[in-house]
Amino acid sequence: MYDPKGNGKDKTVPEVQFVEAEPPQHLRGIVHRFLDLKTDGVLPEDYRFHALPDACCYIVFDQLDRKIAGVSKLRATSEEFNLGREFHFVNIRFLPGVWCGEAAHMGIIDMPYSGDLPLLDLNGALAGQGFEAQQSVLSDFVDRLVADKMVAPNPVTEKIFQHLDDIHTVGDMAEVANLSTRQLQRTLKQTTGFAPHDFLKVLRLQQTLNGSHTWSYADQSHFIHSFRKATGYTPGRYSRKFDV
Repeated sequence: MYDPKGNGKDKTVPEVQFVEAEPPQHLRGIVHRFLDLKTDGVLPEDYRFHALPDACCYIVFDQLDRKIAGVSKLRATSEEFNLGREFHFVNIRFLPGVWCGEAAHMGIIDMPYSGDLPLLDLNGALAGQGFEAQQSVLSDFVDRLVADKMVAPNPVTEKIFQHLDDIHTVGDMAEVANLSTRQLQRTLKQTTGFAPHDFLKVLRLQQTLNGSHTWSYADQSHFIHSFRKATGYTPGRYSRKFDV
């Protein structure tokens, strides 16, 4: 099953805490993890957060500025965000393809929210609570999104995730999804924002981070080249710098 690793936390900055928690059982086809990212005090210099491509959709809540929230996504290559010297973000990471609501913007971390979802009210409700209590608030919110059909299980991506070991090409992906390549192109672009080729690249990268170091790569040099193209680092340098 697809188990995305969403970030690389710099090993040299122990004052940054990153915690992930699984959602309740009934939401596990919708939500991958609830996330808490924060500083322990004020850092001596700006912190750059390395976000790995994972094809997921996020709802981000800034606990230090409750006007800032949003629905966010990433590209097929990694992103680095300057989070400053003090921050506290609480996020919902949705599985790829399940988000059906308003448009997700690229990497929101510093923009006041102006959409139709009650994200600012929810950001206020999260304030002052520990992460365990916040998870209950977030779960209730996802239940409302499900009821309003703003998130829903995606049968196409579910089939792809169930057969990851059998997928080496876009054609393989279309076959396990029981779609033509043209139908797959349209469906993935609409539900994940990724073309099939980019979606496959993301799946390959994520599999390497889960221990399958050369999954679907022709050889080791191809793997190293593809990993560096997606992340900006060789696998060895990445593992030395970041804790995933």
